[in-house]
Amino acid sequence: QVQLVESGGGLVQAGGSLRLSCAASGRTFSNYAMGWFRQAPGKEREIVAALNWSGRSTYYADSVKGRFTISRDNAKNTVALQMNSLKPEDTAVYYCAATRTMAVQFTPRAYDYWGQGTQVTVSS
Repeated sequence: QVQLVESGGGLVQAGGSLRLSCAASGRTFSNYAMGWFRQAPGKEREIVAALNWSGRSTYYADSVKGRFTISRDNAKNTVALQMNSLKPEDTAVYYCAATRTMAVQFTPRAYDYWGQGTQVTVSS
């Protein structure tokens, strides 16, 4: 069982930066691949970025490539999403997720555990 708690969301102007963090409970954090998803009002939940158990393999949605960076620290049981050059269309609730599969996963149904979400709002 893994419990995930996100933090770091907020209101920022377009062009600004935010850093989201996700703290995971459990002794086997390094056995899980992790991902960040987001969901805007009226839209489906979509993947933003993901990485494998070691952090050496990563995936980014085309819409965030070059602007967002995902990373993990297995010693601290944390995963982070650094978001730069934010745009109004990045506005959404952002979720941290964990999957028992150690390889990178791209779809929400592949993930077994979810955080409660943190709101990110980018003003124009």
